[in-house]
Amino acid sequence: MRGGLRRQRLLSVAVSLFLGLLVAACGDDGDGGTGAGATPTTSSVLEGRVQRYPVTSANHVPGRVDYPQTPPVGGDHNAVWQNCGFYSEPVVSELAVHSMEHGAVWVVFRPSLPADQVGVLRQLARRPYVLVSPWPDEAIPSPVVASAWGLQLRADSATDPAVAAFVQAYANGPQTPEPGAPCTGGFGTPE
Repeated sequence: MRGGLRRQRLLSVAVSLFLGLLVAACGDDGDGGTGAGATPTTSSVLEGRVQRYPVTSANHVPGRVDYPQTPPVGGDHNAVWQNCGFYSEPVVSELAVHSMEHGAVWVVFRPSLPADQVGVLRQLARRPYVLVSPWPDEAIPSPVVASAWGLQLRADSATDPAVAAFVQAYANGPQTPEPGAPCTGGFGTPE
């Protein structure tokens, strides 16, 4: 009986050590939390480029919300979400923020962005949990801005590798308040 207990304890210690090593190998790689599925290439492309913002409220509210960032990265929002995909017209921020709560990356671009770059974003919008739309005017901080819940990336071009890396790292990523919630069945018909 004592031999069986000893073997059981040794097995338990061995399993614990193995799991500890596995967690260490798969855990934080020092990339600043670029998200599940982030590869070293993804994290190096995003290093120092992602701005983080606290989001302190996520209530369903009627009407307009005054967001502290342009475009917003989270907060109170409409009870209906914007369906993910590509839109050639601006979408309502309060609906897009709800999509981000569900895991969407919302990529907005200036209306003056060249057509070939808009085409790059149109292709990016074919991925799950990606919403792409123009901003209503030129008043966004960069020609292309990608936002996820509490996170934002600014880019001078749609072809900046950081834009695709941001989508890869954060579409339905670890920052998502409601992971796996739908990004379809809400409002809007993407192109």
